Amino acid sequence: MGVELIRQQLNQLADPKQAANLQRFFKTGPGDYGEGDRFLGLRVPQIRKLVKAFAATPIRDIQQLLRSDIHEERLLALLLMVERFQSGDEKERERLYRHYLASTRYINNWDLVDASAEHIIGAWLFDKSREPLYQLAKSGSLWDRRIAIMATFHFIKHGDYAETMQISDCLLQDSHDLIHKAVGWMLREVGKRDPHLEEAFLRKHYREMPRTMLRYAIERFPEQKRQDYLKGRIA
Repeated sequence: MGVELIRQQLNQLADPKQAANLQRFFKTGPGDYGEGDRFLGLRVPQIRKLVKAFAATPIRDIQQLLRSDIHEERLLALLLMVERFQSGDEKERERLYRHYLASTRYINNWDLVDASAEHIIGAWLFDKSREPLYQLAKSGSLWDRRIAIMATFHFIKHGDYAETMQISDCLLQDSHDLIHKAVGWMLREVGKRDPHLEEAFLRKHYREMPRTMLRYAIERFPEQKRQDYLKGRIA
């Protein structure tokens, strides 16, 4: 009954016009990164309210939602997992971490990754070996690679930048724009806290970085310095 009740609530909030907008925004057309994804048309604040309402949902029901072909059901499942991870004991946290890693094929759009990777993968690995991140970074899956770099946001927020810099280096020649954006974003977040570290990385790599990655990384730089990077004037 639990999953049926959740789906009933989601369907009551469905907005076909918004769903059509989201299908365009998240690139669901043939050959696009979100090809075939289906939307109900809910906004994120609506889904977050449902997280509070269904916080006690059993893990087996959350797993069922995560395997759905409806985007909002997968997002709700991931946000429920984050909620459970943050309130759970060590055994529960490990179980959620392992289920997340086993389910990355369903975490298949950038918003799903960004809402969950740092809070589960990053949080679990913070005081453990980070080797799983490097395995993800080498994956043929776009979403695995995005999980790898976005998980390091948890480390960044705790003043630990080593994995962000190393995984950024691993992904420097990645072919996908969504990785360029994520790496540039994480480099920018490092730069907010340690500008010298970010600039040391940029001075070494900026000429070979994808343009989008560079633009995201230097977004908050003073305009003159930003132009110097863009025009190759930084020695």
